[in-house]
Amino acid sequence: MEDRIDELELRYMHHEKTIQELSEIVSRQQLDIELLGREISLIKEHSLLMDPSVVRDADQENPPPHY
Repeated sequence: MEDRIDELELRYMHHEKTIQELSEIVSRQQLDIELLGREISLIKEHSLLMDPSVVRDADQENPPPHY
């Protein structure tokens, strides 16, 4: 019986370690996702400044001067 309890304790410790490692990975990934989101926003802003028609929807575009 004691061997079974020891085995369960070892499994529990292993699971706790694995959960902690996965939690750290998810936390780092969330930071990466937030950083990438900010970088995409900056890229989009720069693209709008360079060539607005590439990124904007048609209804947001100013009509050409001959209209």
